[in-house]
Amino acid sequence: MYDVVIAGAGPVGLFLASELALADCSVVVLEREEDPHPPWKAFPLGLRGLNAASAETFSRRGLLQPLLKAAGIDAAAVGADPDASHAPAPRSLGHFAGITLDAADIDPDALAHRLPGPAMDGFMTSLEAVGDVLAERATALGVSIVRGAPVTAVTQDEQSVTVTAGGREYPARWLVGCDGGRSAVRTLAGFAFVGTEPLFTGYVAEVAFDDPEQLPLGFHLTRTGMYLRTPLEGHLGMMDFDGGAFDRTRQLTREHLQEVLRRVSGTEVTLKEVRLASSFTDRAMQATAYRHGRVLLAGDAAHIHSPLGGQGLNLGIGDAMNLGWKLAATARGDAPEDLLDTYTAERHPVGAAVLDWSRAQVATMRPGPNAPALQHLVRDLMATSDGTTHVYRRSSGLFHRYDLGSEQPLVGRTAPDFRLTDGTGLSDLLQDGRGVLLDFGAQRSLSEQAAPWKERVVYVPGRPRNDLGFAALLIRPDGIVAWTGVPGARTGEGLQDCLARWFTK
Repeated sequence: MYDVVIAGAGPVGLFLASELALADCSVVVLEREEDPHPPWKAFPLGLRGLNAASAETFSRRGLLQPLLKAAGIDAAAVGADPDASHAPAPRSLGHFAGITLDAADIDPDALAHRLPGPAMDGFMTSLEAVGDVLAERATALGVSIVRGAPVTAVTQDEQSVTVTAGGREYPARWLVGCDGGRSAVRTLAGFAFVGTEPLFTGYVAEVAFDDPEQLPLGFHLTRTGMYLRTPLEGHLGMMDFDGGAFDRTRQLTREHLQEVLRRVSGTEVTLKEVRLASSFTDRAMQATAYRHGRVLLAGDAAHIHSPLGGQGLNLGIGDAMNLGWKLAATARGDAPEDLLDTYTAERHPVGAAVLDWSRAQVATMRPGPNAPALQHLVRDLMATSDGTTHVYRRSSGLFHRYDLGSEQPLVGRTAPDFRLTDGTGLSDLLQDGRGVLLDFGAQRSLSEQAAPWKERVVYVPGRPRNDLGFAALLIRPDGIVAWTGVPGARTGEGLQDCLARWFTK
């Protein structure tokens, strides 16, 4: 019997598998597709953006450098000088509803509690590059990946769950559905999936134009929709506000794509060839809970929305990072009571906020007689320092805050990349998947309090280059601050209760 079966060998499933294996759980990943390198995962259709929070997550597991190498990106493009005293301002931003933002408009004073680190910015990569890096990592940790094994049945009782896939049964203690927006696990396990129906059909394609000069590069809102041409040869994106009428069950022909392109662009452009094409909608749905008995959901299996703003992959990676250590402790039988329930409690509100962020962009882009006035207003607001800063805080992923019941400003947020005077950074300390207790004053009382928890939490005394006003911090395995000690306060007050909440001795 496996500790955990994961359905889906996409980035979310593979990242979660690695997290579980890092904690000595036995894991098998079942993937319905046989080919790990389908053409839609490579450039240009597989183009994806990782935000700053996802870059930080990869860094904290030692995966950032391999991923940058796979994507052909210089590490200096996303990191900061480790000897710098303050975090640099973001170097680039994405867009909101097709409205490009200028990083120079960000108010740095609104980005509190950030320190220089190896992952300060997001970057563009491909699903293929992410998948290859994560598959190599999972395999090295002993994860079994079975391809050509679609899930067809799920049964569970109070002690176990059995998954039927590819004509074989896989018994396990837990099952996690990471099998995408049309999740078989979600359906078979009976999760409620609710939300809003689509307003548009979107298309992404690799094409050859007969007259590309009719379509300038960039993101273009029109009176009938949107089209996007990137510098990647033949890369085309479109949005047609047809109520999501053209779904994935219908064949994408050159004639249909050309008709849509002419309508949304207002040109007579001709497509000579369509090499690859895919469609999607802005249907925004979310599971009402992420756990049903011994079955859990993560990534697109738990929530779907339009790809506007590039939040889907990032949201799923965040799910996997949050769930991995909690499920591992539960599967091992040494988790505090109700630890696994915090997965839904913490991640469901984040997913709901991303769905609303996506809906807001669709509403802004939707054609109509009043659309130009609304878009003009939103463009003006986005051009202000407050507007740009707000969009960055929402889209970077660095400023989510889980409600952990504390008024301390850093508790519940991702920890800054504290760096000790010997050069050791927080990302280095988190790579084995354990919690970290940073003690900037090397206080004996904290060392004594941490001793009984040494199997779950690494005690690290040492002076930091910048303590941001803190004397000590307890950081969970997912990089979230669980407790802080401040100078002048009673040493270690509340630490024991916090350790007991998240870990076992």
